[in-house]
Amino acid sequence: MFELSLLCPEDRVETISDALDALDALSVSVEDADAQTEAEQALFGEPGMPPPKDGWQRSRLVALFPTQEVAEEARSLLLLQDFFEGCSIIAVKQVPEQDWVRLTQSQFAPVDITPEFWIVPTWHELPPEARVSIRLDPGLAFGTGTHPTTRMCLRWIARQPQGSLGRTLDYGCGSGILAIGAAKFGATGIDAVDIDPAAVESTRYNADANQVQLQAGLPDAVEGEYRTVLANILATPLKVLAPLLCARVQAGGHLVLAGILERQADELKEAYAPYLSLEVADSEDGWILMTAQRAA
Repeated sequence: MFELSLLCPEDRVETISDALDALDALSVSVEDADAQTEAEQALFGEPGMPPPKDGWQRSRLVALFPTQEVAEEARSLLLLQDFFEGCSIIAVKQVPEQDWVRLTQSQFAPVDITPEFWIVPTWHELPPEARVSIRLDPGLAFGTGTHPTTRMCLRWIARQPQGSLGRTLDYGCGSGILAIGAAKFGATGIDAVDIDPAAVESTRYNADANQVQLQAGLPDAVEGEYRTVLANILATPLKVLAPLLCARVQAGGHLVLAGILERQADELKEAYAPYLSLEVADSEDGWILMTAQRAA
């Protein structure tokens, strides 16, 4: 495998990436060319949403090709294009052979939610201190336990008094990790729903793998009220869903929302004010967890 790396300004990232894709690149990645320097720029986005920018002011693009001949041909063709003006080739070089499966697996280590509650990929042994665990491998659906929004939801679940979760709804379940976590801590009558059929299938698979009972389906399968309503989505859909989610919280029940940046707290409070009073319950790396409880 061979790597073609080049520099380009932010306004050319999408054009050059599309050109590399058309030239049969196996993959194209975009990096900050000024990373680890004083000129480094931080770009923040929300999970599942497009990035706020296509790249950095000085972006480094890295394209992988199956052979040196294809990589060199892509290099030569790019140099001839008008849109390549202002860009430059760094190098074409061979990528050392690696065990890509093992390399990928090495990037997903066990994640501790609390000292006794862990998310553990199947290729790892359970940590000795893990009294409660979820076995979960990275997949197509969001939710592996590595993102702050997921960790905060699971921390909230783990800290609830034993038997208090009751009937639980995981709205926008992704991999099913929150529903599975709720089951591990005593929730009953669990419904996990998502608009993506692939997420529904992922949730069913992961629930079976963790030997927990839940019902996974599309949102129209939701009926009645719940003691606990969980939704780790994004701020904008959470605002739209305010009346629907709040209507599902029974008297004395809890609403738990994540996928919210710190700067979005007031927006969410305002959107939910006609129904429930949201408060910030946890924060991590610029993200917050917001909760509310309906009066008994």
